[in-house]
Amino acid sequence: MAKQAGLGDNLYIAGYNASGDIGSIGNVGGGPAVITVTGIDKSAMERIGGVRDGRLEYTAYFNPGLGSTHTKLSALPTADQVMTYCRGTSLGDPAAALVAKQLNYDGTRGDSGEFTFAVSAQANGYGVEWGRQLTAGIRTDTAATLGTGIDTAASVSFGAQAYLHVMAFTGTDATVKIQDSADNSTFADVTGLSFTQITAGPTSERIATAAGATVRRYLRAVTVTTGGFTSLAFAVTVIKNDTAVTF
Repeated sequence: MAKQAGLGDNLYIAGYNASGDIGSIGNVGGGPAVITVTGIDKSAMERIGGVRDGRLEYTAYFNPGLGSTHTKLSALPTADQVMTYCRGTSLGDPAAALVAKQLNYDGTRGDSGEFTFAVSAQANGYGVEWGRQLTAGIRTDTAATLGTGIDTAASVSFGAQAYLHVMAFTGTDATVKIQDSADNSTFADVTGLSFTQITAGPTSERIATAAGATVRRYLRAVTVTTGGFTSLAFAVTVIKNDTAVTF
């Protein structure tokens, strides 16, 4: 794949599409803390991994409209916020997701007249997780739908995690599930990767399989319903672990 710029990206915050009010992403990072364990008999540093962490820092434009980004961020919620940064919005594109605490909402009025806010979100519980999008940005289903599969190259046995953002919902109920396949033809539900039934939006959620679960090569997002729905706008990101991961 060719090198890319950061054009056409999206940012979702707890089921809200903030993309149009975000001017820049300052930092998407994280990983294990470094613990130094150098013995006195060594001539170079020895290190092991510690607790996982993650962060997402960004700049937001001032948009005070009803239900706007300012309304969401200025509330400074103390509860966990599910966040997903999408690098592009095509099916299978990379995305970084985390469960985070919003730490601030710091406004700056520049001498040229611009008014922007710096926001920092720090991971809580899991660290930052890079995966792939199972929807092309925000997908809107008007009935139960079988999504298109993506190729993750191989089956692995280290489990997976997934993130869901529901931007809007009209209907009685809907459930978003992730299915896998060995051949991109015959699919089955992945145990642990069925999100909580949706009856209203916006909402968001992180779910995970068992740590050693086998997840097959091809993955897709599907919607099902028992009572029916007419519109579901949502986005799904899946993280398929290539090595053993402990949270």
